[in-house]
Amino acid sequence: MRALILIDIQNDFLNGGSLAVPGGDLIIPVINRIQPHFDFIVATQDWHPPTHASFSANHPDNKIGDVIDLHGFKQILWPLHCVQHTRGAEFPAALHQGNWAQVVQKGTDEAIDSYSGFFDNGHRRQTDLETVLHKRHVTEVYLAGLATDYCVKSTALDALQLGFKTTVIVDACRGVGVHKGDVDRAIAEMQNAGVAIALSSEID
Repeated sequence: MRALILIDIQNDFLNGGSLAVPGGDLIIPVINRIQPHFDFIVATQDWHPPTHASFSANHPDNKIGDVIDLHGFKQILWPLHCVQHTRGAEFPAALHQGNWAQVVQKGTDEAIDSYSGFFDNGHRRQTDLETVLHKRHVTEVYLAGLATDYCVKSTALDALQLGFKTTVIVDACRGVGVHKGDVDRAIAEMQNAGVAIALSSEID
């Protein structure tokens, strides 16, 4: 069985949000069109406590974009985003949600970030995503959402390592692009690892 995983399509990552991904809003109609092709859909949701260590506001001596050592891992500092129980953490009204089987929350541990929908960045703790997929005997996953060069890439690489046949629908994703070429490098890294890259027009 195959599943569609929708990654972090939340208000703070869209136009007007605190960490807006360029062109992020443009993926919503694409994702709405492809959802009927899948019988099983799961969404991930960044769900940070306000004290989260990835927020620059919690590091008075640093600024947004700085990279710090966080418990042995390199961590880029972000603006406050997707804080629990705020509008920014909610899914946009324009995104069809009626056929979703489950929402898997991530980034809930204030001490470590969680780009992947499966693990925190240190691979110390798992979310419920793998269990949810195995319960429905999913063997193949298609990924869409935000952002290509962070959470989509991390989720795709982890899905592959966990044994799922993995495809990223590239026109249903957008990247942050902190540095020029980040999105292209992320796509190349995924392809080199064995992740398939597809267009929404190829989904049936």
